[in-house]
Amino acid sequence: MADEYQPPAIMKLAGRQAWYYLLPAIFVLLIYVVYPSVRTLYLSLRTDDLTAWATAACVEGQPCWGILQNYQKAFTEATVVFRNNAMWIALMVPFVTAAGLGIAVLVDRVSYESLAKAVIFLPMAISFVGASVIWGLVYHWRSEPPQIGLLNAILNGVGVQPVPWTTGGAITATLAMIVVGIWMWTGFSMTILSAALKGVPQELIESARVAGATEFQIFWQVTVPIILPTIVVVLTTMTINVLKIFDIVFVLGKGQPGTQVIATRMYIEQFNQNNTGLSSALAILLILAVLPIGWVNVRRFREQEKIR
Repeated sequence: MADEYQPPAIMKLAGRQAWYYLLPAIFVLLIYVVYPSVRTLYLSLRTDDLTAWATAACVEGQPCWGILQNYQKAFTEATVVFRNNAMWIALMVPFVTAAGLGIAVLVDRVSYESLAKAVIFLPMAISFVGASVIWGLVYHWRSEPPQIGLLNAILNGVGVQPVPWTTGGAITATLAMIVVGIWMWTGFSMTILSAALKGVPQELIESARVAGATEFQIFWQVTVPIILPTIVVVLTTMTINVLKIFDIVFVLGKGQPGTQVIATRMYIEQFNQNNTGLSSALAILLILAVLPIGWVNVRRFREQEKIR
């Protein structure tokens, strides 16, 4: 019987050297990702003052989740943040994706495509805080005239009562902030989907036209199925971005409890209320919400690599 294959010594040496190159990256991940995550999980199981396990926070006669008491607080005292995050996802994610796809299709048919894309993508070059300050001036409301906010000045000019966009109510303020998010992220969606549209084989489109298909039919029955993997990537990426939204809500929301999302409530509980337990629990819930979506993206990328 022939001897089993033994890899050359140089291959074994190359395998060890590969680990040497990976060690710095592994070290960085351990320090800045793994350790903070484990530490946050540990803190989420402690009481607010970190002197005992969360069971000490239980009150006699009331339901108690044991060491998961901070998670019970998150689901009972911070329910508004989950509602607001759901509103952001339900409104912003599909609208940004649809608007980006529509704009990508339209600019693909004009001679000034590059200029149009540059103008639409421009908000992405602005920081979230900068964009929030700009839109704060647009939404600015005063109880007495004159109105110095652009939007309310326009409304006042056409005889419509000015609206306190960011201070008049939680739902109105949240919708106003979602508009800012759409304005910023539509350019990102357009760029990704425009690149996908460039990869659609023109032979298929021409064949569909010869067969008598309308442009609408070509779009839904030929173009969309081909770029569907890219659309899914945009949807999942935008969902992750919306789950982690912070800057816009923190600046424009001005601390209103009704407009808070998971990230802003986590910040307020930690740095304003010194409530490390609840803040850490919210952070863990945010991680758990993001991980499955990230896994979907990774799995889809791997499937695409296999096809290639």
